[in-house]
Parts: sequence; C-alpha cells; structure tokens
Amino acid sequence: MMLPDLPDLPVRAVLDEITGTLADRGTAVLVAPPGTGKTTLVPLALAAATAGRVVVAEPRRLAARAAAARMAALLGEQVGGTVGYSVRGDRKVGSGTRIEVVTSGLLVRRLQNDPELAGVDVVVLDECHERHLDADLLLALLLDARAGLRPDLRVLATSATVAAERLSVLLGESEPAPVLQVLGRAYPVRFDYVPSLPRERIEQQVARVTRMALADTADDVLVFLPGAGEIRRTAELLSGLRDVDVLPLHGRLAAAAQDTALRAGPRRRVVLSTAVAESSLTVPGVRAVVDSGLARVPRIDHRRGLSGLATVRVSAAVAEQRAGRAGREGPGHAYRCWPEFEHATLPAYPEPEIRTADLTRLALELACWGTVDGQGLAWWDPPPAGGLAAGRAVLRALDAVDDQGAVTDRGRRMAAFGLHPRLARALLDGAAELGPRAAAEAIALLDDDTLAPGIDLVAALRTLRSQPPTRWQREAQRLAKLITPNPSTGQGGSRPARGGSRAAGQDRKPGDRDDPALIAALAYPERLARRRATGSSSYLMAGGTAVTLPPGSGLGDAEWLAVAVAGRDPGQSEGRIRLAAKADEQLAREAAANLLETVDEVDWRDGDLVARRVERLGAIVLSERPLRDPDPALVSAALLRGLRDAGLNLLRWDDDARSLRQRLDFLHRAIGEPWPAVDDDTLLATAETWLGPELSAARRRTDLQRAAAGTALRRLLPWPEAARLDELAPERLEVPSGSHIRLDYSSDPPVLAVKVQEIFGWIDPPRLAAGRIPILLHLLSPAQRPVAVTADLASFWRTGWPQVRADLRGRYPKHAWPEDPTTITAHRGTARNAKRPT
Repeated sequence: MMLPDLPDLPVRAVLDEITGTLADRGTAVLVAPPGTGKTTLVPLALAAATAGRVVVAEPRRLAARAAAARMAALLGEQVGGTVGYSVRGDRKVGSGTRIEVVTSGLLVRRLQNDPELAGVDVVVLDECHERHLDADLLLALLLDARAGLRPDLRVLATSATVAAERLSVLLGESEPAPVLQVLGRAYPVRFDYVPSLPRERIEQQVARVTRMALADTADDVLVFLPGAGEIRRTAELLSGLRDVDVLPLHGRLAAAAQDTALRAGPRRRVVLSTAVAESSLTVPGVRAVVDSGLARVPRIDHRRGLSGLATVRVSAAVAEQRAGRAGREGPGHAYRCWPEFEHATLPAYPEPEIRTADLTRLALELACWGTVDGQGLAWWDPPPAGGLAAGRAVLRALDAVDDQGAVTDRGRRMAAFGLHPRLARALLDGAAELGPRAAAEAIALLDDDTLAPGIDLVAALRTLRSQPPTRWQREAQRLAKLITPNPSTGQGGSRPARGGSRAAGQDRKPGDRDDPALIAALAYPERLARRRATGSSSYLMAGGTAVTLPPGSGLGDAEWLAVAVAGRDPGQSEGRIRLAAKADEQLAREAAANLLETVDEVDWRDGDLVARRVERLGAIVLSERPLRDPDPALVSAALLRGLRDAGLNLLRWDDDARSLRQRLDFLHRAIGEPWPAVDDDTLLATAETWLGPELSAARRRTDLQRAAAGTALRRLLPWPEAARLDELAPERLEVPSGSHIRLDYSSDPPVLAVKVQEIFGWIDPPRLAAGRIPILLHLLSPAQRPVAVTADLASFWRTGWPQVRADLRGRYPKHAWPEDPTTITAHRGTARNAKRPT
C-alpha cells in the first residue's frame, strides 16, 4: 500500500520512527495530544509498512466512524475500501480492507472468538488515557493472547496525556516498551473563568457563556456538556441566535447528524458536544471553547441496586484537553464555567471506569476467556474484588455461569449479543414470551434510553414504532435476527433462565402479546416496584430501594411498575424513576420467580411480638397471615431483639433484684474479675446467657414482663466466689444499735444512711470489698433528715459533732445528745433507751 501525500500534522515527522520502533520491539506507546494526527496518519503508515491488516480500536462508535472516514478521504476512497469500520450494528469493510477501525468492545468479542486474530499484524489501541472499561479489558486480553498465541502481533497504544509509564510497563516484556512522544502544534489559548449565578442551572449558565463567546469571536464555538439532555436543553435556550447554527454532537445521534457537526458549514456554528469531542474527534473552525466542567461517567451503587451514569466534575487533564480544542487553528479562547480558585481542586486524571462501573459484563467476558477472577492477566488497574463478585452473582442468577464461575452455553450466547448480560437475558427469555421482534424492539430502547421522550416505556415504544429512528430500527433488526431460530441449523431461539419462571407463558405462543413491562422486569427483576401507600408517588423496589415516580409521568395510577432506569440525585433519600412501565403482581411473579420466597417471620414490632407467615418478592410483601405456632427458636430470637430494643426495664425488677445488680456492679468496679459487669450494654449483649430459660419459656411480651430479673441475674454469680457475696458487699450492715441497715450501692462509694444515735460509740466502721472501699455515712436526725455526711467517723466526732449536737438538742430535746458519744450506748428512740456504758 502506497501512502498518499499526508497533511502536515506533527506526527508526520515521526511516522518512520514509529513504524521502525514497532517492527523492532513489537510494542510501543505513542504520547501525542489531540490534533497531532495520531488517530489517522499512524494507522496509514503502519498499513504501508506491513502486509497484514491493521486494526484500530476506538473507545466510541462515533470516533471509529469518523476516523475511518478521515483516513479513507486521505486515500481518495470511500469507506469500505482500503479503510473500513465495524461497530455494533454497522459494518463497512471489504475484501481489500487493510485498515479496520472498530470499537474496543467489538474487538473484545472478536478476540474471544479468535484469540489469534488471524490476518491481523498490528493492533492500535487509541485514546488509552480515557480509561474506558472495554479498553482496559481489551488491553488485558490482548496482552494475554500476545504472550501465549501471537508473540508476533504488534501493539501500539496511544495516549493524549503524558501519564504513560504504567502503560509502558504493561506492554513491555523484559523491559518497558519504548515511549514515543509527539509535541502538539497548539496556538496560545486565553482563559476566562465564569462561575454560575445564584440558582442558575448548568444549561442556563452555559447558554449565557456561549453568548459571551459568540460576542468575543467570529469563529465557531465548541461547547462541552455532560449529556444529551443538557445538550437538548441548552440548544433550546440558544434557539434564537441569528446567523448561527446550533448543532448537537453525541454518540446517540444518527450518523448523518454526527457528520454534519464534524463538517465546516456555511454559517457560524455552535457545536454542543459531550466528551466525544475531547480527543479523538476534530471539529473544524473552532476558536472558542465553553467548558461546563462536567462529564457523565458510569457508576454503580451496590447498596441500592442502582447503576447508570453519574454527573461528575472533570479532571484537570480533561479540562486541559477541552481547552486545547480552541487552539488548533489559531489563537483561541477557553471559557470555564467554574471559579478560578476551584480549578486547583480538580482531580489530576479521570477515575478509571473499572473502579466505579458495573462489572457484570466484564465478569462475563472474563468467564468466556477462562479466567473467572481475572487472575493471571496484566491489568492497568485490576478490577475491584467486590465489584467483580457482585457481577458474578448477577451472572449466576442469569444462568450465564455455573456455581464455579465457569461460563455456560447460555452465557456464551448472551455474550455474543453485545449487550449487558441483563439485557441479553431479557432478550433470550422475552423472545420466548413475546416473539423476537417485540423483544428486540424493547431491548433496543432499554439499551439506549435517551430515545425515550418521557418516563412511560410503553408510550416511548409506541412513538419509536410510528417514527422509527434509523439507529434504533437497525439495532432492533440486528437483535431480532440474532434471536430468531434458524430452521436449517436449529440455532437461535431461547430457553428460560433458572429462577425466571415461564409457567405463566407455557401455553402461549411467542408473539401473542406485546408487553414491554415483561422485558424490563426480565432485565431488572430487582427493580420491580410496588406503591408504598395508596395515592403515594413512592414505590418500593424488590431490591429494597425506595424510588419516586415524578409527576406528569402518565403512570401515576399504577400499583406495580417494572422500572427500567432509575437513579439517585445527590442529597436525596429516594431514587428517581426515569423509565418504567405499568406492571402487575402476576407479571412480577412470572419475571422474578427467583425472588419469591415464603418464610415464617417472628419479629418485635411496635413493642410486642409479631409472628406471621409472609410471602415476599424480594423486599416487597405480597401476603401475610398470623402464625399460630411459631418456631420457639425464632420466638426467643425475636424476644431478645425486643429486649434490646425496649431495654432491661421490660423485665420485672423488684427491690432485691435492683440491690443485687448494684452490689454486683460495685464488686466489678472495686475488684474486677471474676465479678461480672452488669451495665445495660453488657447485660443486653449477654442476655442469652443469664436470661436463657426465661427467653426460652416466653411467648409474648407479657411473659418477659413477668420474668424475675433477680433470679435470672444470680446466674451471673461466679463460683466459688459467690459464697463471699454477703461478706464483700453485704446487702445490710449491722450497726452498734443492733439494727440491720440496707446499704445503698447506687452511689460511689456505697452509702449507709443511719440515725446518728444508732452509731454512738462507733469509731471505725467496717470497709467493703475485703477492706478496699470505705462506707460513706449519711447521718440522720430522729426524723430521718440528713444532718451530716462523713467517710471519717472519728474525725467527725471530734470536729463536726459539737455543731450537729447543738442543733439536735434544740430540735429534739427528748433524745440523748451527749458531748462524748462514747459515753452513751447506741440506741433507737428517745433518751430513755440510752444507757451509759458500764
């Protein structure tokens, strides 16, 4: 293949070095910023230097088509000749094709079917810095195939950022792969930071800044927004511009609309684009860039069972690439829709999708490759163990893998559809119920939910069928063909997954009904949702997450919904339904039979024991009835939960029980082991031990309320030390008068409240806990009123007693109040009971 005259782009000067290095070393990394020609000129040079085919992997379908079109134009040919492309649902290649541009996901599938990549000499992995999930997986599988089957396969990885060290190590063998760097030919770019106004939505802010950019420049303006919705709303706000064409650019557009945005037009243009225009696409005529500072990336919330796209701040590297688009053709101007001080807080690079995205599809590809957990593969970043395990659990429920994680025949067929495994399952099993066409049309919409104008899935399909977009129609036809049985080979068709009951449809022929709700439920059975209360817009999904149906959805009277798409806005407790169809209980039972269970539940609710037999669909209660004879073990466990919820006061605590607990607590604090701790937390945590017999015998709350806490508490007494309980912490103490006074162990130290006459002659009261702890005396008058507090009785008699005696003599003249308390025996009552010691 002869190279034509190539445009004077920076990479042209190093094409010979690139082809020579790759021929010598087998692998290399090319670092070159956007606009240097790496996507289009390098594959042409590689094809001219080799006899085999060059395959270029792009992260996006739009980039694949655009790159192929540009290279074909440089050769003066149509796409499908020397240069072709293959993306899901669209392929233009011929027998003479030397360069084929494909998406990363499609090349993964091709590698699964032909690990040797027969006929391919060079693979170019373009835009590796974007760290898309399919691209990271492709890199790992490609390196594995090269190490075992195709050591002659040459691999070139390109990146628009300089963070290529790890990539170089991965591609290298005994030493890192060579890194070739091409400098861009960029013009200076001036920056303006334009923060939002109070309560200004992002679309309003971007439209305002775009008008500023149009006023400041006579050229085209490229605007970066996070998604198609923001692009549509911003376009509406800019609809009144004079002599300016406002054009959308994103991956979901029809090919003709994409091509229009990528060609210079007769008038000034404002191109509203997602991240597709950051690096791999060239939008001509641009001298100003408006950057919203936002991007949409895949995220999964395992706890809530929600996955989808989340709007996040861009990284500093992405912001730099976006701004660089303004300096391709001359001095440019970049407008950033955030305060300048916030720029330093941006993350340095984008978060790799493999760390945050749903890994179910990756787990299926790994199972097809023969490595269940990805061990033994060389990863840029290995998949997180938790995310991979969650993905394998989904595959097991879909019958895509067996108990050991090995792929099943059904799983291989699901992988071949090029869909998320959930959608592949819905296509397989839904076609058996509804027929291939109806199932395929619904799946094509679920796979591209931006086609839905509203929340009602049925209404969206009705609109698409009346005015079918080419892309949706082509994908539906592709899927219907894949699932339709081939009469000559017997291939195709479907069989139900384990756990997905077909009982409700066994007597129906495919095509008897058109039920998009069934397709959505087969794809996302844990998103089947039931209204939480009459008239409420809140629904509980089978997975346990609450979601809200927005007003104006057209589904407000539905008791059941099959939710296809739901997300959660930051700061909101409930998720938000974005696409759903009306369903009913019969459909839910049919589509999510593996979530059905009937269990006996014994629980503590509203302060009492509740025993019932419950039929559930996941978290949704379908029916319940009282359970007359519940399992005693379940009853005991529920009562224990109730005790821990209500607290120890649920038991019967008399004075003796409270006293015993206080004495044990005192000994635990004073001596420690083996005397047990009896605080609330400890007693509740160990209730099975000391309250076991009462819990086993109880059947309701009242049984616990009758349980004697003191009797149960004595089971905690340590033996043989328990024999010394009355010695170490006596319940009552004999005072000199002969009375036995109860000690109060609730205080620290314990308190003995006694009438002062009853301890005349007492100099050194006994100590507790084997002499460790003194007693605190609360001395009382004959009327039981406190007159003094002391822990040193001998000192009190010397210094405190004269004042107390004077007060008592005036108040209680009939009682004996000697100057020297040792001269009268301790006594109860008045002076006539007092005796002088002999």
